[in-house]
Amino acid sequence: MSFDALPDSSRLWLLALETVPGPAAEAQLVQGLAAILEHWRHKGMAYQGACALLQRQIIAVAEPNLATQPSGCAIDGMLRKIDRLTEQLALPLVDPAECILARVDGRLQAIPKAALGERLASGALTAATPVLDLSLYSLGELRAGHLENPLASTWIGRKFNLAVQA
Repeated sequence: MSFDALPDSSRLWLLALETVPGPAAEAQLVQGLAAILEHWRHKGMAYQGACALLQRQIIAVAEPNLATQPSGCAIDGMLRKIDRLTEQLALPLVDPAECILARVDGRLQAIPKAALGERLASGALTAATPVLDLSLYSLGELRAGHLENPLASTWIGRKFNLAVQA
C-alpha cells in the first residue's frame, strides 16, 4: 500500500536526517526504506507500513494496524533497521532528545536544546521560527498540517515565555 493511500488513523513515526542527502544517497535511502517495510514482520504478523521522504530530510513511516494493535517489539525492530540503514548511508538522524528541528533561513537545522536560550537572545530564533513536531502520532495529524508550528506555540515558547503572534 502506498503512503498516500493509508488512512488518516495510521500510526506515524517521524525521523529527521541532520542534512539533506545527495541524490545517490537519497535513492539508496528510499530503496532501503521500501525494503525494510516490505519485509516488516513480527511474530507471524505482516505489517502494512509505507513511507515517504518529506522535504528530502524527514523520514515518515506509517502503518494502519499499529494505531489500534500496538506491538512495541515490532516498532522497535523497524526503528532499529532504519537506524542501521541511515548509519550505513552516513546519514545521521537528529536525536529529538537532544535537539529540535527548526526552519532557519529556509533550511531545516538541528539545534541543540541546550543552545535555545542563546539562540533566542541573539535573535537567530524568534517566536515565529517554524519548529517541526516529530512527535505527531497519526498520519491525519501530518496531513492536517501540524508538522510545522511557530516556536512560540510549542513547549519552547512556554519555557521561554514567548508570546504567540497572531
